[in-house]
Amino acid sequence: MPTNDPRPTKAVRRDEARAKAAQMRKEQERKAKRNRILAISGLVVAIAALVAVAFSIVNQNRANEAANSNVAYGQGVEGVIAPSLDDVTAPAPANDKGGIPVSGTSADDVGTVGEGDVDLTVYFDYMCPYCGQFDQTNSADLDAMLEEGGVTITYHPVSILDRLAAGSSYSTRAVNATAIVADQSPEHFTDFVTAMYDDQPAEGTSGRSDAEIAQIAQDLGVPAEVTDTFTDTVDGTFATQDEESTAGTWRTFAPWSAAATAQAGTDVPEFSTPTVLINGEPFTDWQTPGALKQAVDAAKS
Repeated sequence: MPTNDPRPTKAVRRDEARAKAAQMRKEQERKAKRNRILAISGLVVAIAALVAVAFSIVNQNRANEAANSNVAYGQGVEGVIAPSLDDVTAPAPANDKGGIPVSGTSADDVGTVGEGDVDLTVYFDYMCPYCGQFDQTNSADLDAMLEEGGVTITYHPVSILDRLAAGSSYSTRAVNATAIVADQSPEHFTDFVTAMYDDQPAEGTSGRSDAEIAQIAQDLGVPAEVTDTFTDTVDGTFATQDEESTAGTWRTFAPWSAAATAQAGTDVPEFSTPTVLINGEPFTDWQTPGALKQAVDAAKS
């Protein structure tokens, strides 16, 4: 006759439930510990990767600074005082405010102001993304204005964003090349300005290489003997805030770039890029296609 197993007592069942609960807690704690270890390990790996990236960026910036140490006026020296436009060599077509006026479509029109013309002034930095938007929106209209006549466009290339060029001084390198084109191959000047915004380098990058800048100019027809001078340097001295004079070497028109940039900050309240002026008055609706040309045409009457 089968023997019936006695039903576990209440105390036994309680002890078994407690043991099972304890085992479950231990398993949960083990999983939680494992997850914490995995999370910490992942965080350590992520931090290490970020440190490696930051270290790589710092090293690359230092390498860029070393490779371009003879680009910008007074580069790498604290407290450098920007020179006056009166004290620097400027490209031949430049005016006494650091701008390059253009009143028509021929080489002879670069550096000239048309009598009775509307004055359209544009300040820009080649690293500035909003300047790229300005050019994309308005470059065709600028060309049309020069074709039609009655307006002088004064281009003010400035170098305020060297600090965002990963140590390469891209803004100064681009302004220097622009000044050389204006000086030695003026018939290509306005086309070069626009071409430099095609596939514009982003802020924080080193921008275009010297060879790429030269190639853009040559593709427009600028002679190689002109683009070969984009990397030429000159020797000089610069002043610092502690009133010491220090010798330096930089690109041909780097002092002019520094002086023109400083002059822009003096001439234009709350200066930024792009800054657009029509007969000296700020024009801010440049993002609307056609609005700038409409405003200039209206100013002619």
